[in-house]
Amino acid sequence: MPMAESSDDPLRLDNQVCFPLYAATNLLQRLYRPLLAPLGLTYSQYLVMLILWERAPVTVGEIGSCLHLDNGTLTPLLKRMERGGFITRNRDPRDERRVLVAPTPHGQELRAQALKIPEDLTRKITLSTGEIEALRSSVVSLVHLLADDIDRRKESNARVATQ
Repeated sequence: MPMAESSDDPLRLDNQVCFPLYAATNLLQRLYRPLLAPLGLTYSQYLVMLILWERAPVTVGEIGSCLHLDNGTLTPLLKRMERGGFITRNRDPRDERRVLVAPTPHGQELRAQALKIPEDLTRKITLSTGEIEALRSSVVSLVHLLADDIDRRKESNARVATQ
């Protein structure tokens, strides 16, 4: 079957909303890599540390909710961070089912080094502050829409499973 070449073809890569988001995420992570290397953090680990620097201790579930990651993805990441000396994971004394995550003293010290990362990244992206904020706002809105849809599907599937 010949490939469709029409610009209105719904399966053209250029017509997908997911592709520019995917490409932008990959390229942003590449920009972050040299900025995070002196801290010894990967991009995913940096995101976890941002949460912990803001409001530690937090549960694994709270981190998963913030990052939109499931436990199967998050647990290996947290184990690597614990082995690397960035975080501690301890059972919540009030509820043994919950695991609390907090930065170690070393992890907390990295915050001072990380303070320059947003500014360094902004210098690499040649958008105005207003353009960056508008882009961030649009993407945040998209994330909320997608997360809400996924939550509705989970609720619907749970209702069907209990019937």
